[in-house]
Amino acid sequence: MGNSGLKQHYETAKKTGTLKLSQRKLDEFPQNLCALAPLLRTLDLSENKFFALPNDIGDFTLLKQLNLSHNRLTGLPGSLGALVKLEGLNCAANQIGSIPSSLSRLSHLKQVNLSDNQISEFPLMFCDLRHLDVLDLSKNRLTIVPDAAAGLHVTELNLNQNQITTISERLAKCPRLKTLRLEENCLQLSSIPLRILQDSKVSVMALEGNLFEMKQFANLDGYDTYMERYTAVKKKMF
Repeated sequence: MGNSGLKQHYETAKKTGTLKLSQRKLDEFPQNLCALAPLLRTLDLSENKFFALPNDIGDFTLLKQLNLSHNRLTGLPGSLGALVKLEGLNCAANQIGSIPSSLSRLSHLKQVNLSDNQISEFPLMFCDLRHLDVLDLSKNRLTIVPDAAAGLHVTELNLNQNQITTISERLAKCPRLKTLRLEENCLQLSSIPLRILQDSKVSVMALEGNLFEMKQFANLDGYDTYMERYTAVKKKMF
């Protein structure tokens, strides 16, 4: 897209607060974009060729939605922590290896998608964010769900297609967790914390594609208690 085309998008964005620059073959952050920092509420830079974001992204303090999916990002700048109004962050399908701790300041986050990256350590900066509903960490390189993950307030945690072998039983303490997705990991039957079945709010636990048969899962202590929650939720849906 030529400069004239971008200019027209910028003019529209000044009126709407929304700028979509996906699929523009951009490999670096357009400098003149910074002039829109005081105006934008939605910024879509998906499906480009960004390897990095400038620290200037922290100037876009009105942003509520930021889509950086399907780029070539290997990391995120700490300045993202300045986007205190952000509600949705989509960084799926990049090459991100770690998440800056500054994201713990984003107290309005509701949805975070970090699927299909290269994250190997559980991102604990999302704990204690009380409005965060969905955290998608599928298709990464996680091996452990640590004790501290009990601080998550999410209703859905997607950990499908990682390399997880260990889950802390403290995950049962998550105050709002209802859907736990763990499909296609490296879990033994003995790695499933019985406490999550017996004493948690989890009503959907997806475990297909691990190192045991699902009929074995049905024999675990607490499975009946879990199924009571599962059935109660299904009844509410119909």
